[in-house]
Amino acid sequence: MLDAKKLRLVTLSENTAKWLWVLGEWGWSMLIEADGFNLLFDTGLRVSATYNAAAMGVDLAKIDRIALSHGHVDHTGGLRDVLELMRRTVGHSNFLESNAREIEIIAHPEVWGPKYIKHFDPAYSYRGIPFVKAELEERQGARFVESREPVWLTDDIVWSGEIPMLNDYEKIAPICFLKVGEGKYSDGNATFVPDPLNDDASLYVKTELGLIIILGCAHRGMMNIIHHAQQLTGMEKVHMVVGGTHLVSASDYQMQSTIAELKRLKVEKVGVSHCTGLASAAKLSVALGDKVFFHNNAGNVIRFT
Repeated sequence: MLDAKKLRLVTLSENTAKWLWVLGEWGWSMLIEADGFNLLFDTGLRVSATYNAAAMGVDLAKIDRIALSHGHVDHTGGLRDVLELMRRTVGHSNFLESNAREIEIIAHPEVWGPKYIKHFDPAYSYRGIPFVKAELEERQGARFVESREPVWLTDDIVWSGEIPMLNDYEKIAPICFLKVGEGKYSDGNATFVPDPLNDDASLYVKTELGLIIILGCAHRGMMNIIHHAQQLTGMEKVHMVVGGTHLVSASDYQMQSTIAELKRLKVEKVGVSHCTGLASAAKLSVALGDKVFFHNNAGNVIRFT
């Protein structure tokens, strides 16, 4: 079990900024430093992860692995910049011309799906990974390890794999689609089907304080994720849940059920980010109180004492 004093969580990318010198950008990226093991969870939309790493004095070259929560661009769009910066930092300008180490990236196989969003505009908008897998592997030194099952990164840190959807109040947002047919970007006469977001994953950290659950976007439901974490790790106590909760479009029933379950489980800290939504964040704040609830912005550093 990890000594929580040896754990540090650094939010590199989030919609809003905690400090003057940090950039806010829609998306999510967090660095997990755990007793010498360094894991980057998601890479933000574009520039914020690398920009904020520099602003905060974070050395991206020390990253041991990268894990992806799912295939939406606001969690993967910074991947190439992160890999390029890591390569430059260790003195290599081109992966092909050097002995630069490969960077292992944990992801679900459906992370590469042709993912689209449909809001109010009648057109579908591409929101998947903006890179080709072969490019990242051949030119940036990425090595993708794809799994539907949990992947234990250390004895105490596990990437969740697929999340079962077991309750009646958490649903996939109806704006998420997959394109059926050839090509990613051109609508044409393509068919679009609801995206089950099977690739939605989180991280679970076992500490003496209890579970620390790090969400990416929680498309398959924050409470489904918490219950999966408890089942997978065998730990009941949840010390902290932090990250994107995807409560931005939650119904009253979902909010009431979520709050009731968080209280029943006696979750000690709830830090919301990214896709939570201001209204839902306010409801959580009122219901849980300042001792439990906090906003987790870009530039925030979480330590455990």
